[in-house]
Amino acid sequence: MIKVIATNKKAYHDYFIEDTYEAGIELKGSEVKSIRLGNINLKDSYAIIKNGEVMLQGVHISPYEKGSHFNPDAKRTRRLLLHKKEILKLKQKVQEKGFTLVVTKVYLKGSLVKAELGIAKGKEGQDKRQVLKEKEQKRQIERALKEINYR
Repeated sequence: MIKVIATNKKAYHDYFIEDTYEAGIELKGSEVKSIRLGNINLKDSYAIIKNGEVMLQGVHISPYEKGSHFNPDAKRTRRLLLHKKEILKLKQKVQEKGFTLVVTKVYLKGSLVKAELGIAKGKEGQDKRQVLKEKEQKRQIERALKEINYR
């Protein structure tokens, strides 16, 4: 059973997501409890590949309220858990010009906290406008179809 905790809407707005991977996140106990309560922000999050490991940066996990004074730092770098082959594929793709790794979702899969990692290519201003225009046209078509079905 999958329960989505947080979605990075800004990533879908700023990037074309080419491909996605599922990764585990290395967390401390109080961070897991905080995530279960929904206290996570993915707004400026991204991932880098360093020394053969994928590191998650920019994710803000609020400290667990009932935790001790040993709560980990809210913006600390966290390791993503992937297979070696997946890391090599990601590294190869990121080395191409214009690609980056962004976190698109954090969710619970059973009792485990997972992150959806997307290989993303940046959108330019005109691309964003085009996407907005297409969404508006799609909405208008759906409204028109709804009106026809009501008559």
